Amino acid sequence: VQLQASGGGLVQAGGSLRLSCVGSGQTFSSYAMGWFRQAPGKELDFVALVGWSGANKDYADSVKGRFTVSRDNAKNTVSLQMNSLKPEDTAVYYCAADRASRTLRNGSGAYWGQGTLVTVSS
Repeated sequence: VQLQASGGGLVQAGGSLRLSCVGSGQTFSSYAMGWFRQAPGKELDFVALVGWSGANKDYADSVKGRFTVSRDNAKNTVSLQMNSLKPEDTAVYYCAADRASRTLRNGSGAYWGQGTLVTVSS
């Protein structure tokens, strides 16, 4: 599976952005999909995850109530709607995929996109 993330940019605090990740291959719907982020000088952090069917979702506490993950298997796409953005959300955001949600949640996903930069100004 090859993943291509997009949608990053510069936004003011309180604003919104929508990230998208398009996957290649006919087995996209077999994979759990996740979003991670890495702020400058910090470790990679889990942000959100959606199971293969779209029914099961998981979020980091820091984004609950502000971010929404969704997927469209017909379009091989997973999205991350980010609302009420804060300066501390500034990071490079990566999408990732793995057949096992638990493996993906731990940051050990088999497939990773190239990352898209989100910058939130105060």
